[in-house]
Amino acid sequence: MNRKRDVIMTNNVLKPNGVGIGRILKAGRCSMQGFEAVYRHESAFRQELLLAAVMFPISLFVATDFFQLALLNGAMLVVLLVEIINSAVEAVVDRISLELHELSGRAKDLGSAAVFLSLMLYSLIWISVLYKNFAEGG
Repeated sequence: MNRKRDVIMTNNVLKPNGVGIGRILKAGRCSMQGFEAVYRHESAFRQELLLAAVMFPISLFVATDFFQLALLNGAMLVVLLVEIINSAVEAVVDRISLELHELSGRAKDLGSAAVFLSLMLYSLIWISVLYKNFAEGG
């Protein structure tokens, strides 16, 4: 077997084909499938999405300008983004093998740590904006 040809064949299967707008539409379809998969299979993502749904309307009252609004809600998008990446890492690790292995555990732990840091960033931003606007007399 020709390893280079096998890699090329694999890439053709996994990547959206086409050029221009057709490729963009196919990539968009893949993205929607990704959103559907993470929502269906990841309870942490659903919980964070619920948090976003609750906090977005609150941010409209807390923020005093567009910058604060973008900061509060952009931080939530970062949490969702990191959770999606963490879920992708976990899916790949589980696809390779379900047996316990140090590197598999490390990969999953690193993804979890990234989600934790994104949640800490989110919390810090919210606390900072709330303090600035309400404790300091905003």
